[in-house]
Amino acid sequence: MTAPLDIDQLHTFLAIVDTGSFTKAADRVFKTQSAVSMQMRRLEERIGKQLFAKDGRGNRLTADGEKLLNYARRIIRLNNEAIAAFDDNRLEGTLRIGTPDDYADRYMPEIIGRFAKTHPNVELYIVCENSSSLAERMARGELDIALVTHNPRARISDVVRTEPLCWVASANHPLREDAPVPLAVGRRDCLWRQLACSALDADGREYQVLFTSWSSTVVAAAVLAGMAVSVLPESALRPGMKVLTSGDGFPPLPPVQIGLMKRPGLSPSLMNAITDHIAACLDNISPAVVPDDLDSEPKGIGRSLKIRAGQMATSW
Repeated sequence: MTAPLDIDQLHTFLAIVDTGSFTKAADRVFKTQSAVSMQMRRLEERIGKQLFAKDGRGNRLTADGEKLLNYARRIIRLNNEAIAAFDDNRLEGTLRIGTPDDYADRYMPEIIGRFAKTHPNVELYIVCENSSSLAERMARGELDIALVTHNPRARISDVVRTEPLCWVASANHPLREDAPVPLAVGRRDCLWRQLACSALDADGREYQVLFTSWSSTVVAAAVLAGMAVSVLPESALRPGMKVLTSGDGFPPLPPVQIGLMKRPGLSPSLMNAITDHIAACLDNISPAVVPDDLDSEPKGIGRSLKIRAGQMATSW
């Protein structure tokens, strides 16, 4: 019979991937670096494939390592769910999470679903606001975890996802080529707005900010109505939107990063539980599918949610 994969080795494998180094992974899994290296050699022997390759002073995943990554996350997740199902000392309490509404629409359903399944006695209190407001709430101790746009010039967060930033317009309403680019963007401190304006300035392209809102729902409405162009991360694209490229006269944009902020003093067990779920969910998220013949449906804005054991109530 084929020998099963070792759960501890898979834990270490994921720690290396998530931290980006064998040294940091050793600290996370409470092992020496030599023990971590030995575990990876044994895992490679078990798989029969090389999982890491040298990349300068660091290591990167090989194609086979990338292939194992998804299986490893699924195996660890199922293992944790099985243990939680028979745990008489389950986590309890309230976890206060902040996220912008564009991240909430795309990421939170899976995060909430997985967390509620493994930790049904933990109440999730979710606040949807812009990244700047969430950072202020974190500073006041009003939130435990915040998923924000990573912006090292404005706040400190741990990067958990990187993806392309795209110019978007309505798929059903052509833009006027002889007029300044009409923009629908966030407020002046919004990083995406700053990147969009800087790119247009550098390209010598005229533009006019017509709509300003911290709500992605409002911005998306202006785009889908054919009234404006905006910028969105790839995973946040909506049906009815068209991605604009250099062929349409729009300059390339740098990628954007999603960061995780954590409150000092948060219970380590709660923090590890939710951050592990967030990391696994974001790693499995694929780019949004945006068929041109569908319209986007309106979403609520400025909402706070309380969730326990899979049930959701909304307060405005």
